[in-house]
Amino acid sequence: MAVFRFARHKDIAMKAIGYLHALPIDHPEALVDLELPAPTPAPHDLLVRVAAVSVNPVDTKVRRQRAPQPGQPEVLGWDAVGTVEALGAAVQGFAVGDRVYYAGAINRPGSNAELQLVDHRIAARAPASLSDADAAALPLTAITAWELLFDRLGVPEGGGEGRTLLITGAAGGVGSILVQLARQLTRLRIVGTASRPETQAWVQQLGAHAVVDHGQPLRPQLVAAGIAEADYIASLTHSDQHWAQLVDLATPQGRIGIIDDPATPLDVMALKRKALSLHWEMMFTRPMFGTPDIAEQGRLLARVAELVDAGRLRSTVSEHLSPINAEQLRRAHALVESGRMRGKVVLSGF
Repeated sequence: MAVFRFARHKDIAMKAIGYLHALPIDHPEALVDLELPAPTPAPHDLLVRVAAVSVNPVDTKVRRQRAPQPGQPEVLGWDAVGTVEALGAAVQGFAVGDRVYYAGAINRPGSNAELQLVDHRIAARAPASLSDADAAALPLTAITAWELLFDRLGVPEGGGEGRTLLITGAAGGVGSILVQLARQLTRLRIVGTASRPETQAWVQQLGAHAVVDHGQPLRPQLVAAGIAEADYIASLTHSDQHWAQLVDLATPQGRIGIIDDPATPLDVMALKRKALSLHWEMMFTRPMFGTPDIAEQGRLLARVAELVDAGRLRSTVSEHLSPINAEQLRRAHALVESGRMRGKVVLSGF
């Protein structure tokens, strides 16, 4: 396979994987091996030597939809574990040699490269009890699930007694973490949806009190499980397809949170009769806009690492590929695009 070189003669070069044209994943140049100049840290940056990454739906969406500028390859990847090699002048709390994990920012070059820059405020030390590959599965989904549950839906830690959380698409990457966080850090009754026996078993193993099939009408299944309504609803996939059912199942004055990109517009007027509230979660918002609370992402990742090392949260890896190169990343993207993933696909080793 050819390597596309963009490093100048005197640059310190690094391996990377990216794309020059927005192409379907079965095209041999949908993702290609690159040689790029190594980056230099800005004041708040860590320079990280990447050891493992994972692939999320956002990777595939950006690859299909964001066309690079001519001659300027796009490098994807929004999950990484690696070792700090250099620090920006304003960095606090980290040292060269620290093993860190993070999801990064959608408006900066991604983790599919030997070296990556990340704002230190959205990174944390990786869980000591996990391998690089297992830890790489966690950052983006953990941040998304945490922000959705606690910041958007407003569930208090330790709260939720007598209330129900319905999670659609609970076997996917975000759902696999959300079920665990809700079970470990709240007193909610958790109902997950999954459509296949193996994914239903997975959601139960992660801690859901009940699992129903989102390929069938939801209300009869919930009623059969003794559940009439859901106080909180986390819609993680195909929100437009489930929308009418979710509104029907929501408790009056309940809250609905979504993370996906519905193919058709959602009828928000349907929320009015029950005074329901709708909450969008996008974990890139804090780093993309440099919000005053940007460091909350680093703090929550540190909490997640503590929970993992205490045995209260588990990694959600279902596929582990190696090495990190264009061929294996194309395979990983195809797995994610299949829509049948359980948990996460990770890659390790350049």
